[in-house]
Amino acid sequence: MPDKRRTAPLNGYLTTGEYRSAMTTGFLAFVAVAGFIAIAVFALAGFGASDAAAGIFTDAYVWRILRFTLWQASLSTLISVMLAIPLARSLARRPSFPGRLWVIRLMAVPLGLPVLIGALGLIGIWGRQGLFNDMADWAGFGRPLGIYGLFGILLAHVYFNLPLAARLMLAGLERIPPEYFKQAAMLDMPGRSVFRFIEWPVIRPLIPGIAGLIFMLCATSFTLVLILGGGPAATTLEVAIYQALRFDFDPARAVALSGLQILVTGAVLLALAALPRAGDPGTTAGHPGVRPDGVHRHLKLADGVLIVVFSAFLLLPLAMILINGAKADLVRIVSEPIFWTALSTSLAISFSAACLCLILALAFIALQDSVLEQPKAGPAARLLAVLASSTGSLVLLVPPVVLGTGWFLVLRPFGLTDFAAPLIVIAINVLMALPFVLRVLAPAVRTHRQRTARLAASLGLTGLARLRIVDWPGLSRSAATAMAFAMALSLGDLGAIALFGGDGLTTLPYLLYSRLGSYRTADAAGLALILGFLCLMLMSLGTRRIGADPH
Repeated sequence: MPDKRRTAPLNGYLTTGEYRSAMTTGFLAFVAVAGFIAIAVFALAGFGASDAAAGIFTDAYVWRILRFTLWQASLSTLISVMLAIPLARSLARRPSFPGRLWVIRLMAVPLGLPVLIGALGLIGIWGRQGLFNDMADWAGFGRPLGIYGLFGILLAHVYFNLPLAARLMLAGLERIPPEYFKQAAMLDMPGRSVFRFIEWPVIRPLIPGIAGLIFMLCATSFTLVLILGGGPAATTLEVAIYQALRFDFDPARAVALSGLQILVTGAVLLALAALPRAGDPGTTAGHPGVRPDGVHRHLKLADGVLIVVFSAFLLLPLAMILINGAKADLVRIVSEPIFWTALSTSLAISFSAACLCLILALAFIALQDSVLEQPKAGPAARLLAVLASSTGSLVLLVPPVVLGTGWFLVLRPFGLTDFAAPLIVIAINVLMALPFVLRVLAPAVRTHRQRTARLAASLGLTGLARLRIVDWPGLSRSAATAMAFAMALSLGDLGAIALFGGDGLTTLPYLLYSRLGSYRTADAAGLALILGFLCLMLMSLGTRRIGADPH
């Protein structure tokens, strides 16, 4: 006879055994993540912290790096948000032009594109030997544009963040009831009044959150600044930490810079937490259609030009990656033993990181849901659920380079740096992917549980039987999407491998960066094409139907 205490539902959804299991696995997952981060932070704090911290605040070079970090992040955020407003308005005014769906899909490409590949594509367009300078030279203007430095960093950040900002604003504008625009047309309101009284009240509450997110991404940017910074004049805190440990081997300076980086990211996260949430613009009785304010011919032309220019801005670097990669000697590249070593290492690291990330995400979701569904959960359980829900933001507070620095200091005295390097890289990639995997899985798991939990409990399905019969068919597609995204993110990452990479540990991004650093640009282009194809294939596989349809 089964134990009634383990099979009796607590609140119609969870049995006592399921509740205990969820709490236990969630607690172990939280301890693992928090412990990994805490060890790195404590190692930083205990390594010459007092002397290094005392000297860093009087170092003019450090203050210059801090100012540049905040300055480039502020400019990147301002440009991205300012350009996103007219772009989102143009797309909202044109809900049915040919190719609109592909433009929206194109906006998602930079979000899943490895940063290193995007940087190479931008160099192919805007670099000294790029397409723009070739056209300017042909027209008799020489080669006026240089991508390395502040200009290149801003360009790259806008390339990756403008689509994100525009998509978020477009989602808000598309929620505006069409009746508002019909009333504006009846009142014969000019375009500036439509923007002022209808669109701006929706966009304005979104801007603080969007700007805060982009600022955080730009302030903690590593790969783009490492590739496009061009020297000490354009260096951020994360790159300075990497240089202090990798090239100067000055652990005390790296520790001090890491502490300063944590202070900056912590201040930004606190500011983001204090931002008000955007409200709902209202309900609608109709469906989005042709907006009366978008029928004017000159406005159609302006919107069309803006959308075409934006599409070209996104497409040209991708096309350059394809063209330059096809020109490379791909046969020679793939016949080199180092390529297969790097490929196998990248796949092993990315697959391991994706599996661990999926397990952690499911444990955190089960923990949070078990507390929400148990009305008599104690204060300790509720506190644990709150801590678990904020775990995804810890990687923003302690960026990968800082985590790598802390663990380097932990392992170096024992001579375990080379041995444990793959494990550290996998763990850092898990933390990087965790916020995105949680965002994909959490809604799917909760919807699935609402639909099936009562029926499974009534049939007595628990453990592996429930997983095989109920949970896997219903969640396999979402799990595959999360796995594919986590693998693609890990496969294209350079930040985690930057400190530990070398002859004994080489991934595709590290090999690409090494070829680029040795001015073997043709090989770098070929590797970028291969890496981009692998990431694209992973994302395509993740969105395909896997497993049976639960309906």
